[in-house]
Amino acid sequence: RAITNQDEVFINSFGGAFTKPYIQFKKDELKNDSTRIFRAEELVNTLVAEDGKSLCVFLKHENVLSKKKSDALVDGIEAIYPKYKFERVRMAGTTVGQKYYIYKMNYELFLFVGLSGLLIVIFLFISFRSLWGVIVPLIVIASALIWVLGGMGLFDVPMNILLTTLPSIMFVVSMSDVIHLVSRYIDALRDKHTAYESIWITVKEVGYATFLTSFTTSVGFGTLYFVNVEPVKIFGLVIAVGVLIAYLLSIVLLPILFYYTKPPRLIEKGDDSYWRKMLPKWHEWNLKNKWKIIGFYVVVTVVSLIGMSQLKTDNLIMDDIRDDDPIKVDFNFLDTHFGGFRPFELVVTVKDTNETVWKKEHLESMQKIEKYLQKDFGVELKGSIVQSISVLNRSANAGNPKYFKVPDDQRSLSRYRRFLKIAGQGKLIRLMVDSTERVTRITGGIPDWGNNKVTAKNEALMKFIKTNNLDKDLNFRLTGSAYLLDKNITYLSKSLINGLALSILIVAILMGLLYKSFTVLVISIIPNIIPLMIIAAIMGFTGLEIKTSTSIIFTIAFGIAVDDTIHLLSKFKLELGRGLGKDEALKNAFNVTGKAMILTTLILCSGFMLLLFSDFNGTFFMGLLLSLALLFALLLDLTLLPVLLMIFYKEPKVKSVEEQE
Repeated sequence: RAITNQDEVFINSFGGAFTKPYIQFKKDELKNDSTRIFRAEELVNTLVAEDGKSLCVFLKHENVLSKKKSDALVDGIEAIYPKYKFERVRMAGTTVGQKYYIYKMNYELFLFVGLSGLLIVIFLFISFRSLWGVIVPLIVIASALIWVLGGMGLFDVPMNILLTTLPSIMFVVSMSDVIHLVSRYIDALRDKHTAYESIWITVKEVGYATFLTSFTTSVGFGTLYFVNVEPVKIFGLVIAVGVLIAYLLSIVLLPILFYYTKPPRLIEKGDDSYWRKMLPKWHEWNLKNKWKIIGFYVVVTVVSLIGMSQLKTDNLIMDDIRDDDPIKVDFNFLDTHFGGFRPFELVVTVKDTNETVWKKEHLESMQKIEKYLQKDFGVELKGSIVQSISVLNRSANAGNPKYFKVPDDQRSLSRYRRFLKIAGQGKLIRLMVDSTERVTRITGGIPDWGNNKVTAKNEALMKFIKTNNLDKDLNFRLTGSAYLLDKNITYLSKSLINGLALSILIVAILMGLLYKSFTVLVISIIPNIIPLMIIAAIMGFTGLEIKTSTSIIFTIAFGIAVDDTIHLLSKFKLELGRGLGKDEALKNAFNVTGKAMILTTLILCSGFMLLLFSDFNGTFFMGLLLSLALLFALLLDLTLLPVLLMIFYKEPKVKSVEEQE
């Protein structure tokens, strides 16, 4: 559909009709053609831009095109227009967006696999400074990714934008377990234990903790499955299962590789002096400044609450693509000059089952709504029964614009009804009215204003309908893909809050069962809640809105951040079980787990920072905010968590011999 193939309809007083092309392709008629076109308000900002410098061609295709057909359509169009001397051609629409997204997803999937693999090799070598320290962990990590990707293929799980981050997430999450297990194994060898004894010590001391961390991380991702947005559900489920697979491979494969491979030379050198000096000094600093630390985090919490109060929720259709991307520029051009690419659809139903939409009073009510939509809402109408009737009424009155409305007499209305029913062999009317003739729809386009502005305008529309008593005989219902997307965003926010609450509850229960102490339960949650508050405050202060891509960060961050807390508390409990006092047990736990906590967090942060290379805004901010959240969580675990344990944890009373008797 284009202005070059559209005809103007003329209806004479005898009921006869004839058509005339809007553009007759005659040089001496072009000025008159232009005048007629710009007098037809249904054409301006739809087929022709208001400034007259561009026109729009609409191509209608099957409702659901396969990727092969979609790509063939876009490629075919791109092959045609270079033959003509157009100054500029811009393309937008579902098929164009689908091709772009799939290309970018495939590109970023391979990009993140390569970057993540390189990052892991570098960090493993820095951590263990041996070929053994690179190859052994890499076997486990690569195996986990192969299992997950193979499972996706086996169960026909489709790739989506969120899952392009799969390699980075799987690599860094798998690395967390591997680093803790390898670090403890090496420490045991340093203490002159045999390989078998070192494996037993590693599994006994770290195996349960890594299970808990993997479980809580899996829960963090798994709660996303309950979000009623398909890409988010798939993303959450795949990563949740992948984390558990990575743990199983770590706990099964690593001991085998430990036993059947020669330990690295690093063990013989005993080169671990930096960590042995730095961590005790850090712990001593915590002891001397415990009240300053608490005071500092109280201030941080208050500031975070202020920032959180400024958080806003919004979502734009093209929000995931950067503003300078060529496809975003093209979409924005159509958004500005042709009434917007965000679809608007209002379904109108006649309440009385004995009446139809053709009743004059019903059409006049819809006409009032359409005037409101155009003048107050900002909708560029694309199609409606009232608009079609208005075009015919104007044509029957010599093209006079003042007759662009529902006719005053029922006779004219009946005539236009007959004309519309036979136009295009009935195809035109079927786009607007159902078979019962009690349901019709008003379609149009609006700019990509975002969820907040559109929701406010929708509420104002419904208020206008009720205030003017237009819903007396008619029911009005907003629908369409964009409207459903907005509803999903609202539902998504509520679902993710519930998911985060569930994650916190599960972790709290685990800590409660592990220690049988309500105090430890509370202590374990605090250092992992504050980082989320800090991230929310950063978003509030910077104006970064809560949307699909950013809202899932909080659940994921909590599920991963709690890992360091679990490792420190688990080691603390083991030391207490050996009969050590609280202070000595905490010191040993801090010195032993501190290195692995720092290394794994640095690896996790670096892995998520790779997502900054993404062209998708959502992926970019996911990487940035997750990295910051994990870094803040590490600082809290190395400062606030030990302080809270020192101040509030009460050692269980040991019964004396007399009491036992």
